[in-house]
Amino acid sequence: MARSDAVDRFDDRADALIDRLRGNPVADRVFYAASAAGDHGLVWIALAVARYFTGVGGAEAAHYAGIRAGCAELFQSIFVNIGIKSLFRRERPVSQAPRPYHLRIPRTSSFPSGHATASFCAAVLLSQGTPWGFVLFPLAMVVAFSRAFVRIHHASDVVGGIVVGLVIGLTIAHFFPLP
Repeated sequence: MARSDAVDRFDDRADALIDRLRGNPVADRVFYAASAAGDHGLVWIALAVARYFTGVGGAEAAHYAGIRAGCAELFQSIFVNIGIKSLFRRERPVSQAPRPYHLRIPRTSSFPSGHATASFCAAVLLSQGTPWGFVLFPLAMVVAFSRAFVRIHHASDVVGGIVVGLVIGLTIAHFFPLP
């Protein structure tokens, strides 16, 4: 599907801004690590398991929240990777620049970012009823942003993934509230 000029301009401007950070050893390490931690929703599944077993927010709510978030990760992955991405079939950014760290290159199309979708869906669901929920949204932002930083996604893919993740997370939270 063809992108609009406005989306192209947004992506180009965002990439130019992000490029100022690339090559910084700390930023490279943080964002490559965040990108790897977000592969297959691993960081979010680990946090869902932790929520389940720690009983944070009350045992019954924690068990339900952990199971709900784990199931949501599976649902959103199928919905995004098989559904939405197949509709858009957007090419990923092409980068010839050497990467400072190993990075798994996905086979799916680019829009929306699955890492951003998974991150914000999980942040919504895992933050409910916990005193540490405020930490999850900044973590979600780091994982989402990392995908543009490592040049696996365009910035607009990340924005689209954030929106999709919030919609899925809020919808699941509405229809499957914590006990």
